[in-house]
Amino acid sequence: MAIKIEKKIKGYNVVKPEDKAAPAPAPVPVKEAAPVAEVIQMHESLERPETLVGSTYKIKSPLFEHALYVTVNDIVLNAGTKHEMRRPFELFINSKNMDHFQWIVALTRILSAVFRKGGDVTFIVEELKAVFDPRGGYFKAGGVYMPSIVAEIGAVVEQHMKSIGLIHDPEMSDATRALIAEKRAAYEKAAKPAVPAAVPVGAGSAGDAPASQAAAEAAHMNASGFPAGATLCAKCNTQALVLMDGCQTCLNCGYSKCG
Repeated sequence: MAIKIEKKIKGYNVVKPEDKAAPAPAPVPVKEAAPVAEVIQMHESLERPETLVGSTYKIKSPLFEHALYVTVNDIVLNAGTKHEMRRPFELFINSKNMDHFQWIVALTRILSAVFRKGGDVTFIVEELKAVFDPRGGYFKAGGVYMPSIVAEIGAVVEQHMKSIGLIHDPEMSDATRALIAEKRAAYEKAAKPAVPAAVPVGAGSAGDAPASQAAAEAAHMNASGFPAGATLCAKCNTQALVLMDGCQTCLNCGYSKCG
């Protein structure tokens, strides 16, 4: 059968019978990229869920007649995945004391806004703990000095961030712990009060000597459980700084002005 060519021939190729029988090459499959899970980070456009998890902390300060109750609520991001994490979302402070209502409301709203902004919010702790009361601070239970009520709120926020893994305390090495224990034992031995070894006949029972020794040792300890002559440590705010070998050394955290 003749075929009429109406267009100009630009090229040609000879097709052999064996070429017609050869199967066409199979198309190479294109490997699809594995789907990547979206990791949600904290940002200000994140909507508040119906339910949040949180903790409430009590602050009893001698500056206030009534206690403060600080509640920090957290949002759980990427729940059920390896990227799951808790981040503070909002903060509330409640108290019967209405004298400081305005600044407490302002503080809670600002802190909540910073939490929802995302990023590294741990700087808030240092900012709050650096607030000093012009009337002077106070010692809370345990002998830790607080320069102001705002600083204690900062300490509460720090405690909460540590509990959810946002702040990690540098662990003290075993060598440092042993050195602190050694220095404390040496200091207490040097400052240990003299207690009579023998008790006169008729003055009391044989058990009075250990009791007198325990009472004497307790009298030479402060509220923090450290020697009574200890001063305030600038690093851990605990009355545990003593003078040893001509150098101020903290028996609580190991801080030393001599390095």
